[in-house]
Amino acid sequence: MPWQPITDPTLTTLLDEAHFNSQGLISAIAQDENGEVLMLAWMNREALAETLATGRVCYYSRSRNTLWRKGESSGQEQHLLAAALDCDADCLLLTVQQKGVACHTGRRSCFYQSLTPAGCVELTSPAIAPEELYSTKKSS
Repeated sequence: MPWQPITDPTLTTLLDEAHFNSQGLISAIAQDENGEVLMLAWMNREALAETLATGRVCYYSRSRNTLWRKGESSGQEQHLLAAALDCDADCLLLTVQQKGVACHTGRRSCFYQSLTPAGCVELTSPAIAPEELYSTKKSS
């Protein structure tokens, strides 16, 4: 079912429920509609507000110090299906419809490495070469 945009005053109330850390960020785990964990990223208040208001998932890029709309340079968009806060209200669980791959390495999930007694083992290969993901800006 498509995301129903949230508007004020409910949006402000929901944003006030989230506990952002000292850097003004909250962790966000994205999973697909089947429960597969795709990635972990960060949101600031503005990114969470945009996500809840539009249904297009927006994160905060700590390395670029700016908002990052998932898929804006790769075309691998995420559309929100559901959002939940954990018991301490300091972590989000986003259920998303993932277009393409979620990981910048070209894999469906960022969690493709298994830690074993023999060492780190790759569980999946890239579905698309990373250089193809970012060679040109994709259209939605």
